[in-house]
Amino acid sequence: MGDQTGSTSATGPEERHRVGLKDVARLAGVSVKTVSNVVNGYVHVTPRTRARVEQAIKELNYRPNLSARNLRRGRSGIIALAVPELDIPYFAELARLVVDAAEKHGLTVLIDQTGGTREREQQVAEGIRDHMIDGLIFSPLALTADDLSARTDDTPMVLLGERIHHGPADHVVVHNVAAAREATLHLIGLGRRRIAAIGAQDSPAAETARLRLTGYHQALAQAGLPADERLIASVEAYHRADGARAMARLLDASDAGDPPDAVFCFNDLLALGALRTLLERGYAVPEEVALAGFDDIEDGRYGTPTLTTISPDKQQLSIQAVDLLVERMSGATLGATQEIFVDHRLVIRESTAGRTVPLRHR
Repeated sequence: MGDQTGSTSATGPEERHRVGLKDVARLAGVSVKTVSNVVNGYVHVTPRTRARVEQAIKELNYRPNLSARNLRRGRSGIIALAVPELDIPYFAELARLVVDAAEKHGLTVLIDQTGGTREREQQVAEGIRDHMIDGLIFSPLALTADDLSARTDDTPMVLLGERIHHGPADHVVVHNVAAAREATLHLIGLGRRRIAAIGAQDSPAAETARLRLTGYHQALAQAGLPADERLIASVEAYHRADGARAMARLLDASDAGDPPDAVFCFNDLLALGALRTLLERGYAVPEEVALAGFDDIEDGRYGTPTLTTISPDKQQLSIQAVDLLVERMSGATLGATQEIFVDHRLVIRESTAGRTVPLRHR
């Protein structure tokens, strides 16, 4: 049976009471069980009956008592999202979207930050806050598929990010190779031939870097351009300062008069740092050096110039992750894990296309 209580009726001070399923059933002319089926999303309700119940719910302003429902089901109504760094805008934007998606299922999101360290990630994988969560959405950097296969905690889990493919849990991810290839081909299509890449990493955990570097190399090969290792800059982390330092090294190492004429950065923070260095060194962007990033964070839309970037469908990624987790939590899906790739698109802005000058300034 569904919730017996819900919102408070707004009929007046003397008649106010907690609106429950019985009230909705009485107004709709159906059984309490039928109302419960509609509220809980069961499909075996005729469209006509469902519409009548939904109209009654609307008129009475009924809201399910989620706490009571979760207690009866032995759940907390809380899921967790664990990401490496919350001060990276991509993860902050993703967290907001996961909260929005979870809210539609009546779930609260506990957000945790791992720092990408093995110790913290193992703690997350083995259970957060004494098992007070019903499910986990997890973006690991240090753990492997074998690590997660060996976990003893049975809390349902969905993975994000590039670190683990074909692992022991459902996985939602962006097609990084294809996206990086598209960004690099865009730079090649502008007529640029000395295209640098900022974001390579040597760590075994740096799967994002490996995949995006693969896409970069594929684009060069497709265009018949040689891969010049001197144009590939490694970084310790994906922050603005790392991008600025990497760009400085590329410029310092260039032969006289032969700097890169384009740069593909493996995330937008690296690109913003590289942009700062280019402008400080007196390079015009995009006239002398075209620049592209990855992630489509909000900062990139307001810089000068605005940043061309790969825009993953972060909203769809969040919705898919929450929906998969809810299905696992409910037992609706069993057996083999799923791997879902979400869409991406290339957003062309001023850092590669140039700026259109209004007529009054010409």
